[in-house]
Order: sequence, then C-alpha cells, then structure tokens
Amino acid sequence: MRDFTWHVFTQTGDIEAYLLYKEMDALGNAEPAAGAESLEPESGVSAEESATP
Repeated sequence: MRDFTWHVFTQTGDIEAYLLYKEMDALGNAEPAAGAESLEPESGVSAEESATP
C-alpha cells in the first residue's frame, strides 16, 4: 500500500498522496512488524541480567 501511494504521488504530484505515504511510513517505523518476536523477555529483564554466574 505504501508503494502504491508513492506511485500515485510520483505520477500525479498529489500532495495528499505524499502525506498519506509519509504517515504510513511513520506508522511503519513506530510499530514493530506484526509477528516479530521481541529480543527481550516480557518481564523487562534482559537475558544478561537474569543470567546467573
């Protein structure tokens, strides 16, 4: 969808298409990808902190 809005902008120069493209880009960068696993445990304790010597 993001590529489509960029294509519309480049073909038409429509500022609304560009603004939608930028908004979708910002949302994509702010949220992790769906289904991506976090490197840190949910408890907030990193693997290094929870390791015992």
